[in-house]
Amino acid sequence: MAIFESHGADEVVTGSCHLLRLENGVNILVDCGMYQGKEEHRNEEPFGFDPAEVHVLLVTHAHLDHVGRIPKLVKEGFTGTIIATKATFELANVVLLDSAKLMEEEYRTQYRKALRRGEEKRVKPPLYTVEDVENVWLLPTVHAPYDKPIAVAKGVQAVYRNAGHILGSAFIELSHKEGGAKHKIVFSGDLGNIREIVMPLVEQAHEAEHLVIESTYGDRNHRPMKESVAEFKKAVRETLLNRGNVIIPSFAIERTQDILCILKQMYRDKELPYCKVFLDSPMGIRATNIFNRYVDELRPVCQEFYRRDGDVFDFPGLHFTVDVEDSKRINEIERGAIIIAGSGMCTGGRILHHFKHQIWNERNTVIFVGYQAEGTIGRKIVEGAKWIKIYREKIRVRAKIFTINGFSAHADQNELIRWMKGFEKLGEIFLVHGEYDKQLVLQKAIKKRLGKKATIVEEGKEYFLQPGGKSPTKKKKKK
Repeated sequence: MAIFESHGADEVVTGSCHLLRLENGVNILVDCGMYQGKEEHRNEEPFGFDPAEVHVLLVTHAHLDHVGRIPKLVKEGFTGTIIATKATFELANVVLLDSAKLMEEEYRTQYRKALRRGEEKRVKPPLYTVEDVENVWLLPTVHAPYDKPIAVAKGVQAVYRNAGHILGSAFIELSHKEGGAKHKIVFSGDLGNIREIVMPLVEQAHEAEHLVIESTYGDRNHRPMKESVAEFKKAVRETLLNRGNVIIPSFAIERTQDILCILKQMYRDKELPYCKVFLDSPMGIRATNIFNRYVDELRPVCQEFYRRDGDVFDFPGLHFTVDVEDSKRINEIERGAIIIAGSGMCTGGRILHHFKHQIWNERNTVIFVGYQAEGTIGRKIVEGAKWIKIYREKIRVRAKIFTINGFSAHADQNELIRWMKGFEKLGEIFLVHGEYDKQLVLQKAIKKRLGKKATIVEEGKEYFLQPGGKSPTKKKKKK
């Protein structure tokens, strides 16, 4: 009997890491992501399993909370095969290198300060380094095409299907033989928002004895995209006409590209007042270039931009800022700038420098277009904080604050339910990747609208997957 365990994204949004132990002895890990926000300390903890005993790592997509601990996994003994779509491999390399460089820089900064205090031995080394990231790609890798079965191990096949979340994202249909019969478990990864601007619609799955599904927005429904875009445009126009600057914390992958597409369309429709637009994110710039190479996997509007302009996202007035000194000079601009910078959850990166110089000015506007995890500066601002602390300096929040959740790259409650309704056969449902209170809401909605029980997955518990997906799940604490 197969056993399923979660070692991340259990009753929280970040840190996705799910282990499947099959009856034939094959151990498969699905994602190995980094914790963020108030759960960040868990990245330092040992895995709840032996990485050396994992045979295959399946990656659903390249967001940090799904790939961020892969170098740690390899450092601690994983030597198996990594399987993902080609675009996911390209984006994951960008994400992991950026993560490693930030951690190395933070370590060097803290070490210099500790050295002056004579406390250098107390400084923790980075979770992993650039060299550790490079070591990941020395392992065997397999590029998974969409919609075609690939061999994972003896008696085990996987089919990657487009999840419509970010470039290269997939939900994974995993089939294995047990007791002479074939069984299927589906891992949703993160499912896309049907109102997406850049990414195509999520494909429909049809059969699963066991479904492991994300629940990030399981408690709510997004605003219509048309309303969200209209509010975004209004905030941008009013700020620029009021001689202010617009600051947009944005995830480098997918959300940044959405925003660039909207601004490009505003420019073409003469809706954008004169301004300079800065993509102030080296990782966002690299990701945007990768998106341009996979234009056939994007929405028709993006393909039309590419055919007409030779580039999906570029337009007059857009500046890519790579150099640190150029980034600093942006804050010398008193009005007429749109600044798109990471990190998306405001946990670090250049966005904090822009907050420091811009958020105290009442003429300016901050537009949040992505999820802000508990414990992050972004979450505090969204929840109405009047003061924030950046680099030990207390900063007054006077800028106008907009939170536009319609841009989410995640499916909302209605979309999650609709997707599950599309299954012709559906057994047990396991909820992961969501805050507990929101999972409770989705759990009740599933019971009411689908007539099914859903299990909220707990960290480190073993879930015994009954053939047919009909029997109650047995579970016990891992020793």
